[in-house]
Amino acid sequence: MKQALQFALVQGTIAPMTEPTFKITLAQLNPTVGDVTGNAAKAHGARDKAKADGADLLVLPELFICGYPPEDLVLKPAFQVACRAAIEELARETAGGGPAVLIGTPWVEDGKLYNACALLDEGRIAALRFKANLPNYGVFDEKRLFARGPAAGPVTVKGIRVGVPICEDIWLEESEEYENIVECLAETGAEILVVPNGSPYARDKNDLRLSIAVARVTESGLPLVYLNQIGGQDELVFDGASFALNADLSVAAQLPAFEESIVTLNWTRSADGWRCSGPVVPLIEGDKGDYAACVLGLRDYVRKNGFPGVLLGVSGGIDSALCAAIAVDALGADQVRGVMLPFRFTAQVSLDDAAKLAKALGIRYEVLPIADAVNGFEKILSGPFAGLPRDITEENLQARTRGTLLMAISNKTGAMVVTTGNKSEMSVGYATLYGDMNGGFNPIKDIYKTEVFRLSSLRNEWKPDGALGPSGEVIPVNIITRPPTAELRENQTDQDSLPPYEMLDGILERLVEREEPLATIIAAGFPAEMVTRIDRLLNIAEYKRRQAAPGVKVTEKNFGRDRRYPITNRFRDNGKALPAPDEKLVARAGRASVDAFEG
Repeated sequence: MKQALQFALVQGTIAPMTEPTFKITLAQLNPTVGDVTGNAAKAHGARDKAKADGADLLVLPELFICGYPPEDLVLKPAFQVACRAAIEELARETAGGGPAVLIGTPWVEDGKLYNACALLDEGRIAALRFKANLPNYGVFDEKRLFARGPAAGPVTVKGIRVGVPICEDIWLEESEEYENIVECLAETGAEILVVPNGSPYARDKNDLRLSIAVARVTESGLPLVYLNQIGGQDELVFDGASFALNADLSVAAQLPAFEESIVTLNWTRSADGWRCSGPVVPLIEGDKGDYAACVLGLRDYVRKNGFPGVLLGVSGGIDSALCAAIAVDALGADQVRGVMLPFRFTAQVSLDDAAKLAKALGIRYEVLPIADAVNGFEKILSGPFAGLPRDITEENLQARTRGTLLMAISNKTGAMVVTTGNKSEMSVGYATLYGDMNGGFNPIKDIYKTEVFRLSSLRNEWKPDGALGPSGEVIPVNIITRPPTAELRENQTDQDSLPPYEMLDGILERLVEREEPLATIIAAGFPAEMVTRIDRLLNIAEYKRRQAAPGVKVTEKNFGRDRRYPITNRFRDNGKALPAPDEKLVARAGRASVDAFEG
């Protein structure tokens, strides 16, 4: 009998038993907010690739058809209709066979707007799933835009039950406000979890994403696919770095960061469930990740908004040097223009270093002395200023003259001005409104000064894949080692007005990112007088930051989307230890009545 069975298998009269397989194509792509037609075209192209790979399912990121985050654009009825029409057209194209498509889209149903994923298969919209847990912290504002979707079971693709929690649906465990969507999916028969995301880059974010995914796999016993978009959208940068985990928590696949990637994952089902095999690509993280985020953020801001190129003031200092390197890496030397705008306080070493930088980067470079303009302004103002001593006003005239000239070149050529202030300066207001703050975008807005030094040294040793600038030393070493100066008066250095940057940035990181009380910062060893002074500068500079150009977010808390303080604000931390709450003053009857109402 055994010999007969073997003979039959050899002759092909009995098909050998094989384990079931399933192929999922991940489309880690770069959508543009509002470009419904362009985003749909990207989805078409990804489906062609998935079909060629023999995939069963193509997955695209959260709200892909409209771009993420759409903000209040998603509230426009005409925009909602355009997104639905694009989804319906994609659905019709699945009638001829090939992979099903899981794509993120806004969706209106029963008068409510949802953050949805649509499953397109066999020429129709086969299923819809709505995001249940809507984030409303940091850069997210979804509770104001979308209705909360119900918990729902998995969708069926080629006979396989696929759970589709959307982004935040895996981030928080069950509470009074959040539902455990993954638990619901596991209990209703999901075999694989596929999670479309719009997760912005922040330093060390990959470790956080992985820990969240590990927690959901552990509690559900199901393998998980985490698909994230890439690209810049105003201040946000999405880094991709999509991955898949098997049920035993092994990394089944890892896609690259900061680049588009379409990858088909092969799944095989055994008695223990589904298991995946795919490529595992090393990620760039830390300072390299921050630099790559700045490059991608600037590139997409310029290209998606249609600028023909950029220009920036090149001072011979480190901030403008790093921004110039980022701009060339993002756009290529032919789209970057450097302008040196010297005054009588500009040292020859600054002129020399600026010229060396421009030559190393290969950018167009010109020198436009500003003495005639500054002296002209001072002459015009001699009447109103009569009898008043010279002070910071005349220093600011220099910065504002430079800003005016850069904006004039921008208006004439269409090139966008890159502004170059770092996070340390933006924190304490060490910048001039309508002067060096002029510009359309700031790639280092969320980079502290000490980090500017690190990234500049890093760039001389390394450049990211896909960067368009030259390799090797592009920032002259003297720019990195020379004491920073604004050169607005004779022999000026930044340290005349600010503490050493190591101390300043240490205080600022605790004030901005951690929101620590002054007493805690002082207890950590920072001088009390300095902590109080920096806190005061941080508070009074809010009006400047409100008028600053947008810039790439790389930290956990950037100025703008993450940290929104009132300009008019009289509260000040006095630096004393915080008193403990006096529970005796809380009315027991009042508390009881609240409990009864809520119960």
